[in-house]
Amino acid sequence: MKKTYSIEVDCAACANKMEAAAAKVNGVKSCVVNFMMQKMTVEFDEGADRNAVMNDVVHSCKKVESDCEIFL
Repeated sequence: MKKTYSIEVDCAACANKMEAAAAKVNGVKSCVVNFMMQKMTVEFDEGADRNAVMNDVVHSCKKVESDCEIFL
């Protein structure tokens, strides 16, 4: 399943860091961050708890870019 979230990030390099961090989270099959559109599209592994995975994604992204926002 894929879901797109609105995000707030200041620069393209920061968006790349967020994309890499999110892709490493258990339960994430793939992640694409579009800096220009301020969107993050996450594809979840089969059977993953989307809410739990996204909480981990937010936590991981905040580690690499503390002022980013992901609107769940």
